[in-house]
Amino acid sequence: MTNKIIRVHQNSFNLPYRIKRLADIAHNLWWVGNPEVARLFKEIHALKWRTSNHNPVVFLRSVDQNRFEDLIKDRYFLDRYDEIVRQFDAYMNRKDTWANQNYEFAKEDKIGYFSFEYGLHESLMVYAGGLGILSGDHLKESSDLGLPLVAVGFLYTYGYFSQHITEDGWQEAHNVEIKFSDLPIVELYDENSEPVKISIELPGRTVFARLYELQVGRVPLVLMHTNIPENNLQDRELTDKLYISDPELRISQEMLLGIGGLRALERLGHKPVIFHMNEGHSAFLTLERMRQLIEQGHTLEESKEMVRKSGIFTTHTPVPAGNDEFPCWLIDKYFANYWGMLGLDRDQFMDLAKVTTDWSDEVFSMPVLALRLSDYRNGVSKLHGAVSRDMWSYLWPGKSVEEVPICSITNGVHTGTWLARRLAELYDQYLDIDWRDRLDDQEMWDQVESIPDSALWQVRIHLKRKLVSYMVARARREWEADHVHPVQTVASGVLLDPLALTIGFARRFATYKRANLVFRDYERLMNIVTNEENPVQIVFAGKAHPADEPGKRLIQEVYRHVKNSRNGGRLVFLDDYDMDMARHLVQGVDVWLNTPRRPREASGTSGMKAGMNGSLNFSVLDGWWAEGFNGKNGWAIGDETVYDNLDLQDEADAISFYETLENEIVPLYYTKRSADGLPGPWIERIKETIRTVSPAFSMARMVKEYASELYYPARATALNLNDK
Repeated sequence: MTNKIIRVHQNSFNLPYRIKRLADIAHNLWWVGNPEVARLFKEIHALKWRTSNHNPVVFLRSVDQNRFEDLIKDRYFLDRYDEIVRQFDAYMNRKDTWANQNYEFAKEDKIGYFSFEYGLHESLMVYAGGLGILSGDHLKESSDLGLPLVAVGFLYTYGYFSQHITEDGWQEAHNVEIKFSDLPIVELYDENSEPVKISIELPGRTVFARLYELQVGRVPLVLMHTNIPENNLQDRELTDKLYISDPELRISQEMLLGIGGLRALERLGHKPVIFHMNEGHSAFLTLERMRQLIEQGHTLEESKEMVRKSGIFTTHTPVPAGNDEFPCWLIDKYFANYWGMLGLDRDQFMDLAKVTTDWSDEVFSMPVLALRLSDYRNGVSKLHGAVSRDMWSYLWPGKSVEEVPICSITNGVHTGTWLARRLAELYDQYLDIDWRDRLDDQEMWDQVESIPDSALWQVRIHLKRKLVSYMVARARREWEADHVHPVQTVASGVLLDPLALTIGFARRFATYKRANLVFRDYERLMNIVTNEENPVQIVFAGKAHPADEPGKRLIQEVYRHVKNSRNGGRLVFLDDYDMDMARHLVQGVDVWLNTPRRPREASGTSGMKAGMNGSLNFSVLDGWWAEGFNGKNGWAIGDETVYDNLDLQDEADAISFYETLENEIVPLYYTKRSADGLPGPWIERIKETIRTVSPAFSMARMVKEYASELYYPARATALNLNDK
């Protein structure tokens, strides 16, 4: 089969020649991590930029030609445009990347990265939550560092749902169809001008997927889509939505991701040397790799070893019941023709990933398959690594828990995507000129101490005013559209005071995250938030999975408290949480709140984003905060006590929350002010959180650790085996 591929951008813009390179920038998500580009688009037409959901493809199509003609006469605009084009070209053509300077990757050596979702930008709704945001940031930073990574995932028809909260607080999920013509994707054709497709075998039929590409800086993301004429109606739905609950559709999705994803990379000429599975959804990849190696003449044991030595598996779930698993009868149905190709009988095939648990019958576990067929395994924080070693220790019966071969690489966040532009401008003034190339350099971040308190506080107040303006404008649009009851408008933040102490809580509404913990003593909370002299405001946001009834009831409970007139508008719930809202929140609130039941938060990254923007974390010592908290850069809720009784744990943590908020946080924010009105001790904590969180929890640090501890060692062992 030829690998000749013709790449076609389906979007063209009627741009004047002088600014034609705007099209190149619109078609590459490099711009997402560079706020100055968004500012340039906004300068072209602010209203259209907002109404396009910050989508440059939709935006450039919507701008009137007369506006473009005016811009090419504006030398100030052209200077900024030329500088951005220069930065883009320098970035794409850079040879002295971190990866090139530190590792000898041959040109053809690729890292295959598999994930169910990618959170790259709010206008590309192929993500559901934290796992996707992490995957998106991983791609961006891999591009920044020059790693030879190629990723694969799905192009969804509807993506994740749009959330609407009813007057009674119930979450309604609405599917919004994604218009592919609005995306910066590349259509792929073969030499006969036919769309490029791959196929996999499902029971009694062949399923086809059309391939697209999305460029993330230097990293290509290959996307598969099954809603095409070659497939039956059911198979067309495989890429409709994320995380389909129906087990037959779900196993079909995961076969497509793992087996089809490998075939997609190969069809486009990519031949990864190592393979990174981000969570267990793509674990069927290991079986397809074994099948191909056996087909090439290797024995079963040789194939297993080659797959293990070049396989990397990242687990994100510290609760066994939260991992993907399928009943054995379903594996019988979907893989009956497969195990023979591996030289296995049915029982031998099942033994690759069969487990018996306390909460289910005998099942085929996706993380077990990935753990057994990968030699490189990691959790996503130090605490999660320890939890994972204990949780999966039974797979290594001859080893102590401490010896279980699962390491940890703590998550990070992509600085360019999440850092406020005004803070970056401040860093340009007071940090080393090359600070963007030294994001994980602690000595460089120590220079934050040199920033004048007044300058830093001015930026923090600006970001908070920007958050309040965002909420007010959003509430006004919903009110004008007649979508909400008047009390819901109040609940959307129109009464917020930009100078009052503001706390943010935004995340997936799973029960273990305990969004309702702050309401455990309602009277005490009301006394805190309605204090006339030192009021406290709390902003909630987040979605529950449409099938998660307890999660939806949790939203309803929180929303009913928010609507209660007793709080005087000090409690807010923002519906339809997305990346745009997340940026405003992590950049604008004073305190970032996180209340999971320890140790069920694998890592969490929203607090990292808040910390790098100077928002102080107030969190349970779980996930990343267990290693990030130093006593000076925020506050801890509770301690490291292990509870058997969940109610006792909730009670202890609630008491800790109230006492810390009343006795430490509120007084520090309001009462310790200098003559010029600056909260000096609070600003000290802002500097400490920026100084400590920014380098240690940057995506730059994380991806470098993946390269040094997993990617490069796996490459070396894989190439060594291939040479034998």
